[in-house]
Amino acid sequence: MAHTPQTPGLDGIAAAAKQAPGRGLPPVHLWNPAHCGEIDIVIKRDGRWLHEGAQINREALVRLFSTVLRKDPDGYHLVTPVEKMRITVEDAPFIAVRVDREGDTLRFQTNVGDEVVAGPDNSIRVDIAADGEPRPYVHVRRGLEALISRPVFYELVEMAEPRATPEGEVLGVGSNGAWFPLGPPEAP
Repeated sequence: MAHTPQTPGLDGIAAAAKQAPGRGLPPVHLWNPAHCGEIDIVIKRDGRWLHEGAQINREALVRLFSTVLRKDPDGYHLVTPVEKMRITVEDAPFIAVRVDREGDTLRFQTNVGDEVVAGPDNSIRVDIAADGEPRPYVHVRRGLEALISRPVFYELVEMAEPRATPEGEVLGVGSNGAWFPLGPPEAP
């Protein structure tokens, strides 16, 4: 394993993320650093990342930080082998910006470049917000979800088929051997 410099804050997080072997994700689930603090990073509901109130405009930097994001029972953290910094996530850390039907699977792409196939390990769920609007999500990795953008959700609804359930008829989509309810055939 390569030596990881103990540079605090954003520089240290960026340096650790860059050391991930190959093009895969760093093994953040295996890292349990003793140091824990907070860093003023907020992931807004619309997917924008802010640092100290200013938007992080470098897409490559946002993608890099997204690879060391982890959800723990006490919240979201950027994690390196030597640091664990808590951040704020207003809703979901990612936005699903595209969906493609490939045979019997649905492949989603997020705003940070993740690709995920919905199925038994990556479920789709729909919450209903206080205003009655659906809030659809797809699981991306290790407890991290993407809010499915409105245009992508509309595409899913177009693909949906009705199914009888104990609660009545429900529209849903199938992917990779799993079926996911989206909601009633007609809005109440």
